[in-house]
Amino acid sequence: MSDLDMNPSPALQKSLKQRHLTMIAIGGVIGAGLFVGSSALLNSSGPAAIFSYAITGLVVILVMRMLGEMAVADPSTGSFAGYARKAFGNRAGFTTGWLYWFFWVVVAGAEAVIGGKLLQRWIDLPSWPMAAALLLAMVATNLRSVRNFGEFEYWFAGIKVAAIIAFLAIGACFVVGLWPGRSADVSNLTDHGGFAPNGWTVVLSGVVVAVFSMVGPEIATIAAAESEEPEKSVAKAANSVIGRVGVFYLGSVLLLAIIVPWTSIKVGQSPFVDALNVMGIPGGPDIMNAVVLVAVLSCLNSSLYTASRMMFVLANQGDAPRSVARVDKNGVPRGALLAALCVGLGCVALDYFSPTTAFAFIVNASGATILMVYLMIALSQIKLRSMLGREKARELRFKMWLFPYLSILGVVGILAVLISMFFVESTRSQISLSLGALAVTLIAYQARRKFGPGRTSTGSVEGRNIDEARDFDTEASYAVPADAAPSDR
Repeated sequence: MSDLDMNPSPALQKSLKQRHLTMIAIGGVIGAGLFVGSSALLNSSGPAAIFSYAITGLVVILVMRMLGEMAVADPSTGSFAGYARKAFGNRAGFTTGWLYWFFWVVVAGAEAVIGGKLLQRWIDLPSWPMAAALLLAMVATNLRSVRNFGEFEYWFAGIKVAAIIAFLAIGACFVVGLWPGRSADVSNLTDHGGFAPNGWTVVLSGVVVAVFSMVGPEIATIAAAESEEPEKSVAKAANSVIGRVGVFYLGSVLLLAIIVPWTSIKVGQSPFVDALNVMGIPGGPDIMNAVVLVAVLSCLNSSLYTASRMMFVLANQGDAPRSVARVDKNGVPRGALLAALCVGLGCVALDYFSPTTAFAFIVNASGATILMVYLMIALSQIKLRSMLGREKARELRFKMWLFPYLSILGVVGILAVLISMFFVESTRSQISLSLGALAVTLIAYQARRKFGPGRTSTGSVEGRNIDEARDFDTEASYAVPADAAPSDR
């Protein structure tokens, strides 16, 4: 039974088109982490930062492929929690769902804060009222319908893609000597101390930073459940992530390393602005500020959508108040969306009253939770695929490559990033606080199990121990349609 089947009230609408899903998947990769966050890696690793992004991209691609396999076989909103629940029981589903929700509501608040500060370049007002206004505007967009969310994200992502493609085009012309008064020159790759001026250890530790700029492509698998052809949409999103990572990230970072001497890049300042200045393009700072603002709004829009759908699923599983599982006439879980709004506004308030303590604490506490979710996605795919057996595995229409070897490689990669966070000073507090968030979630599960009512949305008896209500067929694992054509796309 899919998560969508559990809601007795009006259902979520399947009104997202393939073009929406395509742009949502792209928008999940391109964010402020690329436009601004790349400055930290280039500043610390030099041109070798491209390898940090390459390693990170490989991990993200493997996770998306594993998630794609599960989502094509059993598409459902909030799929991560559902698959974890099927593989490892209700504790895993509860923990995965709430950690993912926590990550995205904090991202929503943080992106609103960033957006408010970006607007200060043009508007002479304090950042906090503008941050609150951006948050309310994106909530209003999501409240109308999922189709409305899809349209906004389509255009937001379109602007980001256009900006990156334009940069790749003019940057390539500059590098190969097709620029007025410019000859081909790639000397910045080896000048200023060499390709890896600070050694390869810092390149590996840079993966910790790069991974947080690439999270988000999995949102397409959540949104796919509200599309007309979820299996087709998920397969396309999972397949296309390879090209997006390769072109948008590796291509952009390589050009930045060639155009701008890494020694002149300042952390927190967009290296794209530096590149536009080097190429002599007027208005570079204003252009990039506008592009980054669009990227921030896109992430804010998506984070509100994602958080609301995850809470919707948690409520249907009995792991959140049932009231937030109700959808309105437009097919929107209004209560879940308003809950995300409240947390977002709380983050804006924390940034106003205590930016360096309370707000920083909340942001850091969510830092590594997405990696914990990715780890659970990988472990769930290994467990569920292993339970299928060879005959049923052949019927899967979308498969993980070289199972189980690449799946295990994905798990090892994620664990390596999590462990390395303890040894990188800038991320040590994030992993520590994120483990604290995990502990709080596990304690909440135990309290829910002991004091809360049993889950009723899947037919379980009220008051029943929720560990008795594991809703998956241990022999089937995936719901493979009888008419499925074997394919290993």
